[in-house]
Amino acid sequence: MGNGSEMKIGILALQGDYEKHGHILCGLGLDHTFVRYPAEIENVDGLIIPGGESTTLTNLMQKNSFHKTIQTFAEDKPILGTCAGMIMMSKKVNHRLVNPLGIIDIEVDRNAYGRQVYSFVDELPIRLNGHTEKIRATFIRAPKITKMGKDVEILAEYNNEPCAIKQGKHIALSFHPELNGINIFHKAAFCNNEAEQQKESSYAA
Repeated sequence: MGNGSEMKIGILALQGDYEKHGHILCGLGLDHTFVRYPAEIENVDGLIIPGGESTTLTNLMQKNSFHKTIQTFAEDKPILGTCAGMIMMSKKVNHRLVNPLGIIDIEVDRNAYGRQVYSFVDELPIRLNGHTEKIRATFIRAPKITKMGKDVEILAEYNNEPCAIKQGKHIALSFHPELNGINIFHKAAFCNNEAEQQKESSYAA
């Protein structure tokens, strides 16, 4: 994996507000492409699974045979999942119509923070790369982590429950950082030069 400026990040563009993730990556100087077919994953160095509706996302991924391709990709390269992306990255979900990828050792309860009408924004302290800072996080029909493995690192909690986690090279979030212009998770997932990370603001340009 090269420096951040040499990487190309794929954004799974089957549903959801995937274009906003593209804006974040542009602000970090990262090239990106929208992924709509499994073969396109071969050409990227990292992948974002954005928010959306997890049962619909499952159907679209199964229809296009994405599961095995993403699971193989995850063995060597980083993935960032937000909201429904976290659900899809999990090991187990409390819904029979969702077929998760099993990339991160967590179990989740989908829509646990309430329906879309109960969406909210709140401040969260984030612990990342040895530093702590507060961000504004937007929760929209957000999943809640109900169980996690011992190798999973907690990056943030809401009401004493984990809502941002990291395992190995992968990061999964209950909320939508892209809606508030927050880039620290994209940076942590895809920019491997820590000095470069420290120079950047927590907010995309």
